[in-house]
Amino acid sequence: MKKPTKEAINVMKPKQILISILAVLFVFPLMGTFAQPAPNSGSIEVITTFVYPGTGIVTTSPQKINGRGDIVGEFIDSNGVTRGFVRFSDGSFSEPIVDPNDTVGFTEGRGINNSRTVAGDYVISDGTLHSFFLSGGTFTEYDVPGAVQTNLLSINDAASFTGGFDPDGSGIFQGFVSVGGTLTSFSVPAALSTFAYETNNSNELVVGYYIDSSGILHGYFRDTNGALHFPIDPSGSVVTVLFGLNDKNWVVGRYADSSGATHGLFFVPPNQFSTFDYPGSTFTSLNGINDKGFICGRYVDASGIAHGFLARVRGIPPTNAAGPEMKANVSPSLITPLNSSPSAWGGAMPAR
Repeated sequence: MKKPTKEAINVMKPKQILISILAVLFVFPLMGTFAQPAPNSGSIEVITTFVYPGTGIVTTSPQKINGRGDIVGEFIDSNGVTRGFVRFSDGSFSEPIVDPNDTVGFTEGRGINNSRTVAGDYVISDGTLHSFFLSGGTFTEYDVPGAVQTNLLSINDAASFTGGFDPDGSGIFQGFVSVGGTLTSFSVPAALSTFAYETNNSNELVVGYYIDSSGILHGYFRDTNGALHFPIDPSGSVVTVLFGLNDKNWVVGRYADSSGATHGLFFVPPNQFSTFDYPGSTFTSLNGINDKGFICGRYVDASGIAHGFLARVRGIPPTNAAGPEMKANVSPSLITPLNSSPSAWGGAMPAR
């Protein structure tokens, strides 16, 4: 297996864009440990867009960004083959990341830390999902002990990691977080599936999404006491996914509205959010954010091609309150969902 290198593969010259979403004067109250200074204005500015180099690339999906500015993600070509990649902070790309056990053309890069250890997943011939860590060109396979499927979604600088796992082959996933070698699983009560997309370096929060009994996706966060805060849904949302966060507890994701448009989401716990739309696109997703406020995400153009982008948040954009949230104190032990039928939510792969 070739080691993914920092050398560019036909590196594209990035299209430089500067798009500023200007804010009006806005101050909002936050509660408890989540309180952040509220500057007079804030903006999200797109720095550059990119597509993984090569011909026939139809989707470039950044997933996470580390403190050095390296971005991990996956791309899909015109044959439907999915491969992982790293876009380094200098704009060059790694070779395609392919797990040695991937037998169906599906490997994703999902998380990256400052040591450039990549966490990801792949599919084998029986259709089950498994995971890996990639460091220094060496793949280390990972499955939650006893699980039929494992979906790694992030790794932080302390080597804590998060994801989801299917314990019995039902296709119903539990969320999990591993801190200091101790793995804790959890589910939003009555959820059909729960996915843990990232924990920050302080291990203060875990963010992700769950699928309710009607098959609707909602965001949640899990605090240091193990309490789940849910649902996290902006006003007008019919689907919400939270993907990433930083040590300031700034969270990014996306939500869809009833018109079919999908918007980038900037969320400050416990209940403040802001919307970001890439100009001219009806699909924008914010997937990762680092402590310097750099954001990676993607947008879809008029021809249906998904492009990656690098943006930066300055200050805190004007925010609105999310709807009322529920809270549940959850035991670290496994919680079995009430509905174990994958048909209830279509058996879809975890969001990206």
